[in-house]
Amino acid sequence: MDKPIHIAITLRVRKTHVAEFERALADFARRSLAEPGARGVQCLYPPPGSGSTEYGIMRSFASAADRDAFYRTTFFKDWLARIEPMVEGESTRRQLDGLEAWFRDPKGPMPPRWKMALLTWIAVWLASMLMRAILAPVLGQNFPQVLSAGLVAAGVVVILT
Repeated sequence: MDKPIHIAITLRVRKTHVAEFERALADFARRSLAEPGARGVQCLYPPPGSGSTEYGIMRSFASAADRDAFYRTTFFKDWLARIEPMVEGESTRRQLDGLEAWFRDPKGPMPPRWKMALLTWIAVWLASMLMRAILAPVLGQNFPQVLSAGLVAAGVVVILT
């Protein structure tokens, strides 16, 4: 069984084409969800007032085959042709895998270790609370605590991966 694939795309838009690009991006994102194997799309806009024109697109596909098929479609190629005069330089596209994807940034330095540790701790804490809430009614009070802890840990790993 194929696992879901997550792709991060970053591109820089010419200042004179920002409004036109945002309309094209919204239309593309909405229509792209009808493509086979599409599991989601998130559009990331520059912070207001930042002066940045860097946009991100986070796409999810049901499988690697669906990802590859999508990037070969006329729909995708037509969109690239449509936005070509609006963007500066080449876009970057990379696949995100697991927890390490939270901290990866090819353009800048890694965040301080304490920030990564804090974010990881919060995510593990929330995931473990969720797993305990789900498992407690199913396992009951007489289930061995060591095995319960092992199931919670396995659930946390699955959630965070």
